[in-house]
Parts: sequence; structure tokens; C-alpha cells
Amino acid sequence: MTVVHLPLRAGDPAEHVSSGAARLRAYSATAQAPGFTHVVHDDAEGAVIMRTVLPCGTRVLTEKMPGQRSVSVGFWVSLGSRDEAPGMLGSTHFLEHLLFKGTSRRSSLEIAEAFDRVGGESNAFTAHEHTCYHARVLSEQLPMAVDVLADMFTGAVLDPEEFDRERGVILEEIAMDRDDPTDFAFEQFNAEVLHGSALARPIAGTPEEIRSVTRDAVWQHYRGSYRPENLVVTVAGGLDHDRVVELVRESLARAGWDPDATGHAGARRDSSPAQLTPLVGTHTFERPVEQAHVVLGGAGLQSGDERRFAMTVLNAALGGGMSSRLFHTIREQKGLAYSTFSFSGSYSDAGFFGMYAGCTGERVDQVSELMRAELDRLAQDGMDAAELAKVEGQLSGATVLALEDTGSRMSRLGSAELKTGIFMDVDESLRRIRAVTSEDVQTLAAQLSADATVRTVVGPHVEQNQE
Repeated sequence: MTVVHLPLRAGDPAEHVSSGAARLRAYSATAQAPGFTHVVHDDAEGAVIMRTVLPCGTRVLTEKMPGQRSVSVGFWVSLGSRDEAPGMLGSTHFLEHLLFKGTSRRSSLEIAEAFDRVGGESNAFTAHEHTCYHARVLSEQLPMAVDVLADMFTGAVLDPEEFDRERGVILEEIAMDRDDPTDFAFEQFNAEVLHGSALARPIAGTPEEIRSVTRDAVWQHYRGSYRPENLVVTVAGGLDHDRVVELVRESLARAGWDPDATGHAGARRDSSPAQLTPLVGTHTFERPVEQAHVVLGGAGLQSGDERRFAMTVLNAALGGGMSSRLFHTIREQKGLAYSTFSFSGSYSDAGFFGMYAGCTGERVDQVSELMRAELDRLAQDGMDAAELAKVEGQLSGATVLALEDTGSRMSRLGSAELKTGIFMDVDESLRRIRAVTSEDVQTLAAQLSADATVRTVVGPHVEQNQE
């Protein structure tokens, strides 16, 4: 096995590299070649991140965390709700459920017991652009975790009886989400802002399509995408990289996949900007609840946009904590809401940005105006030195604290591999945040304000001004 410290790609800007341990590693064509292992990052404290591409195209990324006695394991596939064919809405999420319902080697109970008997945890989630099956166990149980997750990933049988039973479970899950006015508001806002793209689809699908989708259709969806070249395995904690690679190879071979077969790592998604057609205006959904849930915003940034660090700073200043502008104005000064914040999300070809508040029905327009006014004030005046320093300190602490556990590190590896193929260590991320200027935030805020043309209101009946 060849091990290399990989340099940056030719043509990458020099600013991507900082001194000392804070290094950014971008994957060159060589790094995509099957059979190569390279060190993505290492530092003086003994933390090491390594990446191997198996001959079949499966990618294995690990982060060794000195002193950890546990590991978190993730099996990722670049298949999300946006990849579903007509008539198949929700089938990717349906499939996520079904992989826990048994394989040719294990029943659903045996899958659950494998983790329960060692005090471990297992779960999964479906997103718009990927699906992840993950577990956390003691380091000595790593072979079991890799084997069970690999078995689920490669050998699910989609038993017809289990299929029909789980159909009912998913219909209940959809009903539960629709009963939650906050969840419903964000789902509707997402659909309105990203209208014109497959990203506007609800991840869980619609009741009508879940009721009508067939087992054979979901089976073809599974077999067409759960392939070696689309599999990314990420592990973080107390581990040895070579041992993890060996375990993955053994598990794939046990399932009938040849890890030495000639293949290639799966291609990343097209990052050409999506042609969105946002549903401009106010969209009101009446619900028999006491409080109205207001979401105001519009299009945001793609996942690889260099302005994402400015977005991080903007979000923290505008609505990222108890000292943020939205919280201070709407809750502390005016007393109009209990909860208010800003948020953003990004995908390969599109993104969204928004502000949220929960308030009584008669306050919807007043709160909406205050949210817009705070965003406009940021666009007009930017941030002074004191606020910028406060936000950078807030983000520095939050970034480090968020990565104290193995699950967060495992997720960061998978997200970086699937979204951009570029890994950025904590020190480099913090450097990028500290490099954001007031002018950067001001310029971005002006764009977001101009694009904030969608308002979603879920709650009791009230008369609202149409924006």
C-alpha cells in the first residue's frame, strides 16, 4: 500500500495553506487513484487523518483521536432525496429504514442486539444529497460495528412483509412531522425557496407516493446506487487506519463484493448553480395552535462557496445566540418572541438562508419587519470591531467544542468527502473565520436581503400583509 503526504492540486491558491499544523489538503487525481493511501492531516498532538481508496472505488477515511476509547463509524452513500425518480418520492428515506430490517445473514433483531449487547449505539439519517448509517462503540468492538454496517449496506433483503410493515411506520413519521408546526414551517420554506430544483422535495416523501411505491421499485433504487464506488466509510476515535481498511476489505469480501476489483471513486455532483424559481411572497398555512411560526429568507450559498465563512460570521452576529441581533431586539428589547434565530444550509448547486421567530398571531407582521430591519442594518452598516471580535470568539469556542466527540469528527470527514473533496482542519477553519471582515459580512448581507423574498407563516388565522 502506497502512503503519501499529498500536496495541493496545481493551481490551488496559496492562501489555502497556512503554517504549522493547519493545512488544507485537496484531493488530486492521484489521490483518487485506487490503491492509494495518503495522510490528509497530522499534528503534534498525535491526531492523524488518513484516506485510502480501495481498488473497487470505496473510500475509507479515518481520524485517530489520541486518548479516545471509543470509535464512531459511518457508512455513507451519495444517494439522497434529490436522486429519486418520478413516483418514488421518499424511497431513499424508506430504504434507510429497510436496511435495519434484516439481511441474508442477520434478522432485524440480531442487528439491534449486536449493538445493544456491547452498550453501543446505531442509527441512520437521510439528507437531500446523501444517506449515512452510523454507530458508536468501544474501540475493541470496531470489527463488529464495521461488519454489521457493511452487512446492512451490501446485503439488505427488503423482505416484502417488513416492507409493508415499515410503510405504515413511515406514514406515521410523516404525520408526526406535519403535526409539528415548526418542522412543517421549515419544510414548506425549503420547498418555496428551492422551488425548481429536486432539492425542494420533502425527504420523507408524500403519503400518496409512500402508499403507492412498490418493493421492486425500491429494490432497484437500492441495487442501482449502493455500489462500491459510491461507498464512503469514515471512522473517528481510538483506531489504527490500516486495521480499519483491513476490516472494510474483509467485510465487503464477506458480502460478495470484490474489494480488489477494478473500479473508481464515485464522481461528485455537478456544482453548476441550480436554476431556482423561488415562490416569492407570503405563504400562510393555518393550524389550530396558539403560536405562529414565521420563517423569512431566500436563496443562500452553495456548499463550496468561499463566502461560507462570511456566512458563518453573519449567522452568528444576526441570530446565533443570546447576544445576537435578532435575539436582543425581538426578545430582549421588544418581548415579542421566546425563540428567534437565523440559519443557513448548502448543497452542491444551491443553498438557502432564513430567519425564524415564534410569536402570537397578531405580532407576525411586526416581528417580520424587525427581522428584515436587522438584516438590512447589517447590510448597510456592517459590524464594528467589537462585535466582530465577539463573534469570532464565539465561533472559535463553538467550533472546537463541537468536535470534542468521535461522532462529530466522523461526520465531518464524511461531509467533506462527499460535498467538496477538500478537508480543512480546525486550525485552518478558525483562521478562515478570523479572516472575515466587516465588509465581507456587509456585502453578503446585502445580497441575502435582496434575495429574502419568501415568507412562510404556520399558525392561527390572522390577517397578514403580503410581502
